[in-house]
Amino acid sequence: MTLRLLAAAVLAPLLLATAPAAAAPVPTARAPAARTAGVDVSHHQGVIDWGRVHGAGIRFAYLKATEGTSFRDPQFTNNYPRAHAAGIVRGAYHFARPAASSGAAQANFLADHGGAWSADNLTLPAAVDLEAGCHGLSQAAMRGWVADFLNTYRSRTGRYAVIYTTTDWWRTCTGDDRSFWANHPLWVARWADAAGALPPGAGVYSFWQYTDKGRVDGINADVDRDWFNGAEDRLRALANNTR
Repeated sequence: MTLRLLAAAVLAPLLLATAPAAAAPVPTARAPAARTAGVDVSHHQGVIDWGRVHGAGIRFAYLKATEGTSFRDPQFTNNYPRAHAAGIVRGAYHFARPAASSGAAQANFLADHGGAWSADNLTLPAAVDLEAGCHGLSQAAMRGWVADFLNTYRSRTGRYAVIYTTTDWWRTCTGDDRSFWANHPLWVARWADAAGALPPGAGVYSFWQYTDKGRVDGINADVDRDWFNGAEDRLRALANNTR
């Protein structure tokens, strides 16, 4: 054996012993659980052909009913029954104006003008839309306003209202309050490929608004698109208060 071969024979096992192990494969994200397609609309979408919307695969819709204690969406009384007639699970939503009046006053306004719940297999609990800054309220005052709204809505309808918000809004305006998530479904808004981080304590989202630039047959304008985090039978269970 030559000196070169001898050196190679000595070094080979040392090199093998010190070589870095092959990198473990990076686990791929699990396929998303079953989910159900939906939209949320207001008068900005104009006249909607709900039969075509259903034919496009949309199975639920949230429709703007009220804002503050004086505004009623002018298309709500057309859209709400027609969505129901098309077999779409529907719910009303209220755009909150916390600086204008109490949570109780606004919850009553919603319940009086289309936001009440009925056990008809097609009606979701109403949602309160919390966005557009903190309206001049402190975090403590905002937490009180939200509780006032939610408690009043539950006393009127027997249902826990859905909370629509962003993770950033919830952090900024409530201080990441956790007290509502045990009972109230989260509808998180994040226009991206994933729902992202949720408000602490929420655990999971029920609805995710993932774009404001969706297109759906039967709606002649851009529309907010949403996913329900579950199959259609779970959506109907939420509507029926049996989830």
